[in-house]
Amino acid sequence: MKTASIYTKNIVDAAAKETTVMPWARGSRRAAFIAKRNAELIGRKSA
Repeated sequence: MKTASIYTKNIVDAAAKETTVMPWARGSRRAAFIAKRNAELIGRKSA
């Protein structure tokens, strides 16, 4: 194999193993956090 093709194969293999969470894939977790934060704001009273 040529060096460039071995390098490319290693990059593709490493990318396939990566488990990065993309911002648009965090919908339910983010929605739960926002709901919790808003519930705390409703319970709080301002002076």
